[in-house]
Amino acid sequence: MIHETRVNAMIPRERVGVLIGPKGSVKSTIEQKLFVDLEIDSDTGSVYIGVKPDSSDPSSALRAKDLVLAIGRGFSPSRAFSLFNDDYSFDIVDLHDYFGKNEAEIRRVDGRIIGREGKARRNLEELTGTLISVSGHTISIIGTFESVSMAKDALEKLIEGRQHGTVYKFLRKKRGQVKKEKALGLWEGSVTQLAKKS
Repeated sequence: MIHETRVNAMIPRERVGVLIGPKGSVKSTIEQKLFVDLEIDSDTGSVYIGVKPDSSDPSSALRAKDLVLAIGRGFSPSRAFSLFNDDYSFDIVDLHDYFGKNEAEIRRVDGRIIGREGKARRNLEELTGTLISVSGHTISIIGTFESVSMAKDALEKLIEGRQHGTVYKFLRKKRGQVKKEKALGLWEGSVTQLAKKS
């Protein structure tokens, strides 16, 4: 099948089976929901994504690419499927950008972000409203634009060596500010509507 819009993604070969899913279920779910075709090369981990001709949204190839990369970076399909929500985005923090090829530092930071039995990662997810996956030298985040931005800020602080408690306090404060801004925005919106009615 010929596609006008086509993008490529690379995932680790060991994640190809997860992307395909039992009896092709994960692959077919992505194809059906986003009106794309996935061509997966299991030898290289290369995934070609083409928009089906009957698709009304050519940008669905980019959403499919995010989904494919999320699964490739360690998210389970059920967690990655949250990207079907138009309000959600996907971002990757590459620890090579901070530590180069220093694998010892990368493993140390991975451990700080995951925490004992995954507790730090769960706390970060809860405080930011995101989903986080730590895989090799990357930390991947799924959530709304605002929540992903907040999670990236917190991750940077942990990467710089700040204490977990300090970062959690920062997130609680930030979350409170966001709630106040949303409440103020709703209030201002209702005041504007009342003024228009008068």
